[in-house]
Amino acid sequence: MALGLEQKKQIVEEVRQVASGAYAAVASEYRGLTVAELEQLRVQARQSGVYLRVVRNTLARRALDETEFACMSDGLTGPMILAFSLEDPGAAARIVHKFSKENELLVPKVVALSGKLLSPAELEALSKMPTKDQAISMLMGTMKAPVQKLAATLAAPHGKLVRTLLAVKQAKEAA
Repeated sequence: MALGLEQKKQIVEEVRQVASGAYAAVASEYRGLTVAELEQLRVQARQSGVYLRVVRNTLARRALDETEFACMSDGLTGPMILAFSLEDPGAAARIVHKFSKENELLVPKVVALSGKLLSPAELEALSKMPTKDQAISMLMGTMKAPVQKLAATLAAPHGKLVRTLLAVKQAKEAA
């Protein structure tokens, strides 16, 4: 079904708005995937806060032209599906990487993170980036460790004194 000019403008504007607020983007070739497999990918993307859209390459280039993902334009050839990480920089990479392991027909072609073009081989590294909650918990654990160590060090002499006095008491009672 052919798209009219107004529909094309709406698609370009929608993708442009999503891209301007996204952290990362992945463009993948989906040639050969069934409708059921694409729907499964869409469900996983929706659950992870990833915007997923099949867009004609010419429309995608126009939409990405004025965003930080303009660097992706040269790699958009063939049937492409665009995935944008809206909440977490590694979310789109995680979805695409996981799905491409299960389905060899989904082939990541272009990866961009905050306006920098990455090679498709770096998709796995991007997919292993911690989520915001994981990063905060790692930071809090790192910040908590020295304080916890200090508290344990300060409490150690008192504990040792109590154990020594208890041992002396038990030795006197046994005698």
